[in-house]
Amino acid sequence: MTDETRTEETPGSPEEQLSAGNQADAGAAAIDVQSAQFQQLEPEQGQVERDRKMDLLLDLTLPVSIELGRTNMFIRDILDLQRGSVVEFEKLASEPVDILINGKKMAEGEVVVIEKHFGIRITNLVDASERVKNLGK
Repeated sequence: MTDETRTEETPGSPEEQLSAGNQADAGAAAIDVQSAQFQQLEPEQGQVERDRKMDLLLDLTLPVSIELGRTNMFIRDILDLQRGSVVEFEKLASEPVDILINGKKMAEGEVVVIEKHFGIRITNLVDASERVKNLGK
């Protein structure tokens, strides 16, 4: 038998053969693996001060109002209002309502009824850059 026709027979199932082959490969290319070591991060002094200032702000209360719509009326029409009068707004009933915090629009939502109470489900927040821009107004 020549070297060209000689084959090695590995006993066992194909799974055992695969495992034996992987062990041989692992021995040939051993890789030294170590877990990463990280230093413990401490909060910066400035961050601690900012957190303390933020804690003070979290206890402040701001007026929150929901704007269903707006309209302009003549004074005579306002004086004619009575129980059962209907005031028509510029918005359609299906349009979202505006959620104003401290007089600034911060979100939009839809009116929901829970038992006998009205509520607002927030559907869209005003973009963060817009909210910051509106703070100065």
